Amino acid sequence: MRARLLVLAAVLLSGLGLVAPASASTGGTPDGELHPNVGLIAFYDATGRFRCSATLVSPTVVLTAAHCTSGTLGKTLVTFDSVIAEAPPSPLPVAADPAAGYTAAELAAAGYLSGTAYAHPQYSDFTDLRNWNDVGVIVLDAPVTDIAPAPLAGLGAADAIKQPRKTLFRAVGYGTEVRQPESGPQKPVPMSYPLLRRYVDMPGQKITPQVIQANGNEKDPFGTGGTCFGDSGGSVWLDGKVVAVTSYGYTDNCRYLGGYQRVDIAVVRTWLAGFGL
Repeated sequence: MRARLLVLAAVLLSGLGLVAPASASTGGTPDGELHPNVGLIAFYDATGRFRCSATLVSPTVVLTAAHCTSGTLGKTLVTFDSVIAEAPPSPLPVAADPAAGYTAAELAAAGYLSGTAYAHPQYSDFTDLRNWNDVGVIVLDAPVTDIAPAPLAGLGAADAIKQPRKTLFRAVGYGTEVRQPESGPQKPVPMSYPLLRRYVDMPGQKITPQVIQANGNEKDPFGTGGTCFGDSGGSVWLDGKVVAVTSYGYTDNCRYLGGYQRVDIAVVRTWLAGFGL
């Protein structure tokens, strides 16, 4: 199974340079049960099976990115297990009919939660930063009763930040680890395993009406790492509340700036209100 961000084409944004949907942790710390409401999702679309990260924000709603929900087939798998696999093979099931995606029955039989994916109707598919809207949800087929949902930051919470570079944002997700391989060229590259939940603390870089950008280099003296392949849709926290979801990165080794779709803005919150949030 490939991480969603590995197959989405990079797009050239005016004044921004190359970006691509984000997905894995550069640096970071194994999360354990520090953020039990952050989960992994897996799903099919017309080109294959993919995974992203997501966050429980109500007993029946999981928050993620639009590029993790747009065009999905069938149901989406959801799990809040902190460790998915230390080494291959992946325990995630293969759909009986990949062309139709997962069914609720087969996911339940495999011991996973299931839900239906929805993408923001104004998602720009990485073409318009002024109307980015890279946010989606999974509406669960059954409520989660043993995990406390994550609180959402108040409307305009990020606008109150006057010095982004002095503010630490925490990103949580199941992104692939970036490290030197055991043999061959020693250039750090994203690794598929271990597949587990991690968190990183990132100093802000700038805040726009749609996006928070943060410095994801683990060698930054003020941060601990950044997001990469597999972290897409994972939550970004500010003062103990979810203020954004992981959206994109600038490099294939995940050692530069990352972009995070704000969820504290009116165009997102109005849409989320339709799901009871």
